[in-house]
Amino acid sequence: MTTILLTHSPLARENYYGDAALQALRGLGEVRLNPGADPTDPADLVRLARGCRIIVSSRAAAAPAQVFEALPDLVAFCRVAVDIRNIDVDAASRHGVLVTHATPGFGASVSEWIVGVMIDAARGISRSAAAYWRGEAPAIVMGRELRGATLGIIGHGHIGGYLAPLARALGMRVTVSDPAPAQDPGDLPRLPLEQLLAESDYVVCLAPANARTANLIDAAALRRMKRGAFFINASRGELVDEDALRLALDEGWIAGCAMDVGRAQDQMPTPALASHPRVIATPHIGGLTPAASAHQAMDSVNQVRAILRGEAPPQAVNLDSATRLRSLAEESR
Repeated sequence: MTTILLTHSPLARENYYGDAALQALRGLGEVRLNPGADPTDPADLVRLARGCRIIVSSRAAAAPAQVFEALPDLVAFCRVAVDIRNIDVDAASRHGVLVTHATPGFGASVSEWIVGVMIDAARGISRSAAAYWRGEAPAIVMGRELRGATLGIIGHGHIGGYLAPLARALGMRVTVSDPAPAQDPGDLPRLPLEQLLAESDYVVCLAPANARTANLIDAAALRRMKRGAFFINASRGELVDEDALRLALDEGWIAGCAMDVGRAQDQMPTPALASHPRVIATPHIGGLTPAASAHQAMDSVNQVRAILRGEAPPQAVNLDSATRLRSLAEESR
């Protein structure tokens, strides 16, 4: 049988690769489980994967060139996430190894998280709850309604397409800034980024992380926002200049911030910024729901099944360069 490494730690398996997907994967080959932490060190990944033909990888497992150089038996590297930036696809292609990624199945879960933190920011829910937990009387502060407020969405893809109608159902005005939207914005007003920042009461960052969007939200961008506006980052920490964000919070350029991502390990919020009194932070759990996790885990199962059948797997990144596929398909017959 084909040997398949699942890189997820026990906790990651529990959260991101449930029993149904694991049983389905075991029906396709001999699954080698990782007994320890997710292998962020490439040497650890190589050690775990020796002799394996397929790696099914968590987002934390980096695969630089040395991984593909050290694993001559490897045929495919299947990422159980959309983000493959820590995989050296060029190196994989040079060695004939297929790379795949998952489709985004977290549109609903992340959108609901965004709505939740907008309500929290508007009404001070977590602040009041924290005061009661400390045995203190919380301050009684006038809240705000989402109805009638403007939500500006930076980056209109899978999540933005789900979020916009939710916000409209709450009576919000929704605008979009995206030079090349992945989904059709329909009748949503498309604005230049500068105009969206100036008009919005809530700015949510959903743009992809790449060289063009690095530090997209910098001091100049934050100064364009209303003093009473909230900034929400549900994309990646690299899109935000965190020094500028801290200054904006300290000096009151904006009312506050909510973040599910940051520049700490595994894309977590940076602790020093997450502890700021004007910040609502969560540990990268916006997409952590059973439905969202099952979606991406089953994507990898379907990819492995196609690979073993000699078929082109869904979401293949470098199919034309995956010269080792043929040998595996022949062995599986």
